[in-house]
Amino acid sequence: MSEMKSQREFPVVLLIDDDLVSREVAATLLTLSGYTVHSAESGEAALKMLDERQCAPGAILCDGQMPGLSGVELMAGLRARCRSAVVYVMSGSQPAEDLVAAADGVLLKPFDGEMLWGLLQRIPGRRQESELNGEAPVVSTKVLNKLREMMSEEALRKIYVTMVTDLDTRIEALGAAVARRDAEEVRRIGHSIKGGCSMAGAMQAARLGAMLESEPMGEDNHLDNIEGLLADLRAAARGLHRILDSELPA
Repeated sequence: MSEMKSQREFPVVLLIDDDLVSREVAATLLTLSGYTVHSAESGEAALKMLDERQCAPGAILCDGQMPGLSGVELMAGLRARCRSAVVYVMSGSQPAEDLVAAADGVLLKPFDGEMLWGLLQRIPGRRQESELNGEAPVVSTKVLNKLREMMSEEALRKIYVTMVTDLDTRIEALGAAVARRDAEEVRRIGHSIKGGCSMAGAMQAARLGAMLESEPMGEDNHLDNIEGLLADLRAAARGLHRILDSELPA
């Protein structure tokens, strides 16, 4: 598996919503799934961000009804500045026909992480060769929320710091095992990653650990597969570091 194939490409997302709570919830869901998010509280602010080249989004999520510039007029401004981006309308009710026609899709509120994830997975031109596909988010919001109900933020951060630190150590050991073609050690480390990460809701890393545990290692193509999985695992670890910094800051 080549280096390009082992990297997952997440589009940068521009989120436009005048409602603070809606904006924060959507941004959190996106961040937990590994996306880089830029937020704007109005259509005018979003266009200014684009004019000043503060971001280059591959996807735009825009509330359909906001004070000031909104609707079809805002859609035209976004299209003029981001010709390659897909633009989705978010709305609490069915939008007007002209707005639906101007958008690439509609996301009705309230929506959950799975609906949002599924919508972004359909962006044209995205690479799907990596094993880090839409089957598993970086962190399960269900598990994370459940843990938050059971303990303080400080205790939760301690768990995730421990998990991420352990994962980094195991990735290094895994690289050494692959280099010396130690199939048994690769499977053992994969099993450990699967168990520890699944308990904390780190679904991408857990899935990759399970694949390493079951991947045979004898032929050259199997070695290529394992090297690709190792690259994907490193990418998943980087995603966990980003989430740790953004969702569970010290």
